[in-house]
Amino acid sequence: MPGRTPPPQPAQELPRVALWRLRRNSLRRRSDRLQGWIGLGLILAALAATPAAVFLVGDAARQHYTRTAEHQAETRHRTTAVLLEDARRHPEPGSAEARKTRYATKVRFTDSQGHARTATADVEPAKPKGSTIRVWTDTDGQITTPPLDHSQIRSRALGSGIIAALGVHATAAAVYGIASRVLHRHNLAAWDTAWAETAPRWTTSP
Repeated sequence: MPGRTPPPQPAQELPRVALWRLRRNSLRRRSDRLQGWIGLGLILAALAATPAAVFLVGDAARQHYTRTAEHQAETRHRTTAVLLEDARRHPEPGSAEARKTRYATKVRFTDSQGHARTATADVEPAKPKGSTIRVWTDTDGQITTPPLDHSQIRSRALGSGIIAALGVHATAAAVYGIASRVLHRHNLAAWDTAWAETAPRWTTSP
């Protein structure tokens, strides 16, 4: 009847094909079973190795960047620089973008050895000539970035741990791909051998 709502259909079971190579069936070959066990073993190995890889790589990265930050703190220092020109004006003064934007501007400062130097620094928009800013300089008297802080060390260590986890899974996938290709070639060779034995039986006599 028009407008009648059809009765609800029973939910269909999702096809369980992830481990079909391990299920018993008449078409399963020994190589299929082996490939299934290899895949399952790699999955379990990747799950077990991921936390260890994340911890070990993340901790090593944290120690590395901590030493880097300590070295930077020893070799870099803050000083005052004077603008030698007006900084560029932002097309939208007062906007959120303008507050985040910095323009390369010529400045003069004195390095840790007492030498006057001229360089380019990132300056807030519309800052007038003669204004002063604080900059970080290295042992070569060049303007550089501040030493790494705790949040930067933590984020870089976390990023290294994530990359390590991805590397574990990528390695497992690569090993499974190689094993699958080897088994596939083995199957092709077995098929060729079996066909060479079977083909003469199919040949009809003239």
